[in-house]
Amino acid sequence: MGQGIADLEPLWRSREQKAWNWYDWANSAYYTTVLSVLFAPFMITVAGRAAGCGNSADDTCDKTVDVLGLHLAAGSLPFYLTSFATIASAFVLPVVGALVDRSSRKRLHMAAFAWTGSFFAALLFLMRGDQWQLAALAIVMSSILGGCSLVSYYAILVDISTEDERDRVSSRGWAFGYLGGGLLLALNLVMVLAHGAIGLDKELAVRISLLSAAVWWAGFTFIPFLRLRDHPALAVVPESGGLLTRSFGQLFTTLREMRRFPMTLTFLLAFLFYNDGIQTVVNVASTYGSKQLGFGDGVLIATILLIQFVAFGGALLFGRLAATYGAYRCILWGTYAWMAIVVLAMFLPRKNIAAFLLAGVAIAIVLGGTQALSRSFFSLLVPRGREGEYFALYNACERGTSWFGTFLFGVVFQVTGSYRPAIVALIVFFVLGAVFLRRLDAPRGIAEAGNAVPMVV
Repeated sequence: MGQGIADLEPLWRSREQKAWNWYDWANSAYYTTVLSVLFAPFMITVAGRAAGCGNSADDTCDKTVDVLGLHLAAGSLPFYLTSFATIASAFVLPVVGALVDRSSRKRLHMAAFAWTGSFFAALLFLMRGDQWQLAALAIVMSSILGGCSLVSYYAILVDISTEDERDRVSSRGWAFGYLGGGLLLALNLVMVLAHGAIGLDKELAVRISLLSAAVWWAGFTFIPFLRLRDHPALAVVPESGGLLTRSFGQLFTTLREMRRFPMTLTFLLAFLFYNDGIQTVVNVASTYGSKQLGFGDGVLIATILLIQFVAFGGALLFGRLAATYGAYRCILWGTYAWMAIVVLAMFLPRKNIAAFLLAGVAIAIVLGGTQALSRSFFSLLVPRGREGEYFALYNACERGTSWFGTFLFGVVFQVTGSYRPAIVALIVFFVLGAVFLRRLDAPRGIAEAGNAVPMVV
């Protein structure tokens, strides 16, 4: 007799990891085409018409529209909506995480949230003329549901990879997401900018682009849904009552027990700060480029696309560096690189395209790497069977505090009248992130969570 059947688990894990990557590809289209680029200026135009501001997409329109009895400036409406969705997510996601942890069908939860979110995202196609109300509901719901799907998606990472595989798998997924999101964004920007040549009205081109992101999100979600396997729930907290009641009970138990994992909490604090700095740099880059450095839309669009595609390589590069030096060191080095970026950004010469593009390349390389490795490193600090809840808190921290940086940026600009000191002021977030990272004992945190310490951390 032979020695038995060969261990096929690594082969199954490899197949699932490839399937898992496709959800990064799927959902990134929504975050790039819709949330990052096209939604806000188009809603400002549509809501502006309803408020009597004319057809301009100028966000200085101060006439108001009525939202549940509140009179909000049309030029600020999309930002209020996305902020509300962010705050609501911070309360919804932890409950969703507890529910996910009690389920053996995480892929179904991921897909159901994704398909429901993409349905609401598709409703943005109906935003036209001065009809903004349905789109307001659609953007809030699609944003919240997108976050819910990511809780399940991140939790699946632990089921399909060993501790030593996490950095590679997460980095490839994040790289795949930048590639997919960048590809659809490039196609949509070509359609919007060349709408006349292909016989489309500009607003119709924007609406089709918004719809395409929803279809892309829904369609590519079928790949991970069909190819991933179900994995049994582990270490479920015994609770009585219905599924929702049991989920709340498990969530409260987890929150009480978190003090047993001080290194996990330390990393969450570090992540709160440096991720807020990252998100703020990305969000204000176009404003800095146009208002302070004097670039037109063409240069800004080219830079956005450049960042998307270079970030693909950045995520893969950091994944390889993590294999040699460990994710913890690479994240710490990434925070130092972000400090250098915001300092150098302060001194970028006006209307120097080459310098601006080089800054975009630097941002893209560090952006993809730090985000991908943060996800995989945090998974090592999570107790087994609590991935949904902890990743929900991870996402809630990311969403619930993502306004600190933009608030500081706005205050410094108001005080100084210049965006240069405003951009360099963001260094405080990376400094605080680095301070907490340096207080982190990575091997201890991984061991306390009950996970195997990788060969390199």
